[in-house]
Amino acid sequence: MDFTFSDEQDLLRDSVRSFLANEVTPEYIAAMAEDSIGVTSDVWAKLAELGWPGLLVPEISGGLGLGLVDMTVVLEEMGKVPVPGPFFSSSVFATLAARALRAEDQLTQLASGELRGSVALEEAGHGDPVTRVRARARRRGADWVVSGTKPLVLDGHSADWVIVAARTDEGLRSFLLEGPAGTAVPTLDPTRKAARLVLEERVVVPLGPLGDHTGLWHRVVDDAAVMLCAELVGASEAALALAIEYAKNRVQFDRPIAKFQAIRHKAVDMLHHLELARVGTHYAAWASDVDDPERERAVAMAKGYAAEAAVIVTGEDIQIHGGVGFTWDCNAHYYYKRAKQNDVMLGYQGWQRRRLADLVLESV
Repeated sequence: MDFTFSDEQDLLRDSVRSFLANEVTPEYIAAMAEDSIGVTSDVWAKLAELGWPGLLVPEISGGLGLGLVDMTVVLEEMGKVPVPGPFFSSSVFATLAARALRAEDQLTQLASGELRGSVALEEAGHGDPVTRVRARARRRGADWVVSGTKPLVLDGHSADWVIVAARTDEGLRSFLLEGPAGTAVPTLDPTRKAARLVLEERVVVPLGPLGDHTGLWHRVVDDAAVMLCAELVGASEAALALAIEYAKNRVQFDRPIAKFQAIRHKAVDMLHHLELARVGTHYAAWASDVDDPERERAVAMAKGYAAEAAVIVTGEDIQIHGGVGFTWDCNAHYYYKRAKQNDVMLGYQGWQRRRLADLVLESV
């Protein structure tokens, strides 16, 4: 098993890194943190021109037809910035859902970047994000209507459409809602926008095959969770680099604080967490791409550990910076906020550990 990236993937990483260095500057991030949408039309158009919104879209639908390992390369680099805007909600989460549901029209729109989508899945509660869905859909004449509340829909106020998961008499089904127009809500991570979607007999269009979609949604959530891990690896790597650079330059008692044992121990522990999260994420992405029998365990391990590691690493970055780490003059808080919000999305770390225990001990 070879976990080194191919030459093409290394070139992709270089391309993403170069683009982000030129287009997503600290000033841009600060501006987008205050912006209601989180991305400018110019930056989104350039992303679309590069083809990255279609990276996971099959070639037959106008995309690049690549896999999670390739998207891991992109999202690690985006996590290092961290990139604001709807790339994850549209080009990852909505794309994975549309691909699983074989929603060809939506996939074509996503690949071109012409329209942006999102997913209305998570509801209030804890544990499995799929089984806690309570929104209901029913027939009303020739139409389907859905009712319920989706408290956290990424970019649900600016997306052109969302895919809604709702209960029916057949089980969990999937529906397309055009123009969701959710109500923007504050988030811990100011670079990742979200909305609250209150559905009251909203007319929707069914997507995907007949029957229960629970298994399909579990796979979509697993794959999207791995991509959140890739972001976390990037954020952790950037936080560690930021902390090390500061420790080398910050002088206290006539020497850089990087010389103090306490700081050196923190840095080593941060590196330890980072590298374990990285290998776990790469393994989970590969396991999904090849549909390995250990895929579910790999996902649970990756999301459970990468989230914990990122919270620790980004938190220690703030501690090494001291008082300045709590100010808007330092970007350390962006990484910490991204880590905390990613942790609770698509199955928080505690639930992932419980899930892993069930998978490991299911034969006992």
